[in-house]
Amino acid sequence: MREKARERCSEQVEDFTKCCKDSGILMVVKCRKENSALKECLTAYYNDPTFYEECKMEYLKEREEFRKTGIPTKKRLQKLPTSM
Repeated sequence: MREKARERCSEQVEDFTKCCKDSGILMVVKCRKENSALKECLTAYYNDPTFYEECKMEYLKEREEFRKTGIPTKKRLQKLPTSM
């Protein structure tokens, strides 16, 4: 759920990341505006019932597939090694 929300708030994530890189050690003070915008965007998705249901259905589908195959999603999506 967190990763999907971060993808949808990519603009705010980019702004916050850029601010942190540019500010260095002073990022705590200088990037408050960007951090607040990022938190606001993420919280809006976390509190959205439609988004929650979408993530829940995706999770249940992945869990069902894992129970059938015994292979986690990440491993299933990895490319198989090519023959030499």
